[in-house]
Amino acid sequence: MPSSSETFGIYVHWPFCKAKCPYCDFNSHVRHHEVDTMSFAKALTAELRWFAGITPGRIVSSIFFGGGTPSLMPPAAVAEVIDQIAQLWPIADTVEITLEANPTSVEAENFRGYRTAGVNRVSVGVQALNEIDLKALGRQHTPDEALKAFRLAAKIFPRVSFDMIYARPQQTTAQWKDELTRALGEQEGHMSLYQLTIEPGTAYFDLQARGSLIVPDEDSATDLFELTQTLTEKHGLSAYEVSNHAREGQESRHNLLYWRYGEYVGVGPGAHARIAVGENRRAIVMEKYPETWRKLVTEKGHGIVEDNIVVPVDQASEYLIMGLRVSDGIDLARYEKLRGQSMDPNKIAGLKSLGLVKREGPRLMATTQGRRLLNALITELAN
Repeated sequence: MPSSSETFGIYVHWPFCKAKCPYCDFNSHVRHHEVDTMSFAKALTAELRWFAGITPGRIVSSIFFGGGTPSLMPPAAVAEVIDQIAQLWPIADTVEITLEANPTSVEAENFRGYRTAGVNRVSVGVQALNEIDLKALGRQHTPDEALKAFRLAAKIFPRVSFDMIYARPQQTTAQWKDELTRALGEQEGHMSLYQLTIEPGTAYFDLQARGSLIVPDEDSATDLFELTQTLTEKHGLSAYEVSNHAREGQESRHNLLYWRYGEYVGVGPGAHARIAVGENRRAIVMEKYPETWRKLVTEKGHGIVEDNIVVPVDQASEYLIMGLRVSDGIDLARYEKLRGQSMDPNKIAGLKSLGLVKREGPRLMATTQGRRLLNALITELAN
């Protein structure tokens, strides 16, 4: 069992959305009838109680409400979940409690209720600052609504993130420069800036397959990425992860827990968990379909559909994949202990000569250039 000094997070998945965005491949569901929100909140608390039984001695360092659209949760439901967590585990004094929020005027009305419930950080999904792209992305807010909601959030919560998507269809570097510069004038110390990826099973994937969706080519996407790094650095936001930029001390602690291969519980439809069991880890996955998940929780206390053991050598691969995403990289000693052998020093030297990795004491890090080629970099180091 990990010591109490190690981070331990809890992810809470709220699967419902008003509409399915054409780029989204997350576990999200649209219901054309009123959702019994409190029955789902009670199922979340029941699943938390089950997980508490297999995770004694942990101290919760972060809680993250993701989705779906967590800002569709009534504040009372959020409060019930947070209160249950506090009853089941000790909570760190510095706990970070994040909720992802859409910036529609209706959802922004709940901000004060979330703060009263205990949320101390919100991640606001602005996504774009022009009307045409917001409609193309399937978003239900306007640029003015988004900025109004973000400014309200900044007044209510101690920490806020300004989240956007770039490399959008037909987007130019000049357009992104203007838009990102405007966003940087609003940000409060953290921005999540994601390059649009076209995933199977999404409406955008089908449109691209038919030739009806044109996204920036690889060279243009690289230009957009480099512009993003330049502008954020100029405004004092360091790229502490491939898509995340922050002033020192404003980093997302919960996401850092994932990237640093910490331990976490995940509750709700489609949620994942990684729980330490001696030298191994349990990789747990919940049923995706919300109503089926709720039925399973009612019957068994949990909605688990997969529960596999991850042995140390496979943990090493997961740690490498996650750890090279962040600016401080991986601890080679930890990696080599998990893998049971040293990383090839000749491979490290070769990648270092190409400007793709660097060493600082016991840590191996991908450079900015290396993070642009992360999949290839990981493949080279893992084999």
